[in-house]
Amino acid sequence: MSKLPLSLGISYYDHVSDLIGGRVCPEGIELRCLVLPLEEIFFRFVLHREWDVSEMSLGKYSSLVSHGDNSLVAIPVFPSRIFRHSSIYVRAGGAIKEPRDLANARIGIPEWAQTATIYCRGLLQHQYGIDLSGIRWFQAGVNEAGRAEKVNLSLPPGIRLTPVPDGTLNDMLLAGAIDAAITAHPPHAFLPGGHSPIERLFADSIALESAYYRETGIFPIMHVIAIRRAVFETHPWIAGNLLTAFEEAKRRSLERALEITAPRFPIPWAYEAVSRARALFGENYWPYGLDPNRKTLDAFLQFAFEQGVCRKRLTPDDLFPPQVAHTYKI
Repeated sequence: MSKLPLSLGISYYDHVSDLIGGRVCPEGIELRCLVLPLEEIFFRFVLHREWDVSEMSLGKYSSLVSHGDNSLVAIPVFPSRIFRHSSIYVRAGGAIKEPRDLANARIGIPEWAQTATIYCRGLLQHQYGIDLSGIRWFQAGVNEAGRAEKVNLSLPPGIRLTPVPDGTLNDMLLAGAIDAAITAHPPHAFLPGGHSPIERLFADSIALESAYYRETGIFPIMHVIAIRRAVFETHPWIAGNLLTAFEEAKRRSLERALEITAPRFPIPWAYEAVSRARALFGENYWPYGLDPNRKTLDAFLQFAFEQGVCRKRLTPDDLFPPQVAHTYKI
């Protein structure tokens, strides 16, 4: 029996590399992988649906679902997740020294619905008590002018968001036109490890992020895997088969990370870093699936609703079809 051909747009991660390279094959599927930069993937898939299955911003997917757009269906595979304390950038020597200084400040973002900025605004509001309506928000490309929102917004009363189509966050921050920038992609002028005109607000973000996880149980999810609904409805079995294949590729990657005899990654103390992660997060420290991620997803959906990215308050169950909501046990 011939396999179903499917195209997948995804960025390169070690935990999907065996899927990309064909060493892990989803049952019944002939997968053609398009390995592209993240910004290109999101632009081409969100706006044009150029392939069948895609890595996708959790913020944009949630926004579409909340606005009644059911053209996509997601599976609970989360290739990118990262704490975002480290995504707040300020001008070196400027007036912003600590989170409370951001109250009533001018803050730039690449997109209001960017997942990283949703988490950061939730962090500022819920952990540091900052009123988001007191901030003047500016939307622009990080390092290139002309970036725009890709989904509809339902901004709450009091939020002041000004598009700057001919500017960049990098230049605006350097010039003092904004006091801070929140962005997943660093500004060009940020030079890690050296003297830099732009620096992170939190110099020791790892300690803060670890404490944040211990307090809240939130390990921020950035991206999800989405399928064009027309493909899913014709072949509903592909959701479970893709989830199984992504799980196997991740299992192999984590096995490599735990190799102590000959390190598989060119990073000093990589095994020790994995050991510390296990001590903080537990054995399943990069979980796929709905149930292990409910706390994070529920917090994110609360932030997205409060900020007007989502038109209504979704629940984690609203994001995934029943075929992949739970897995079988033996």
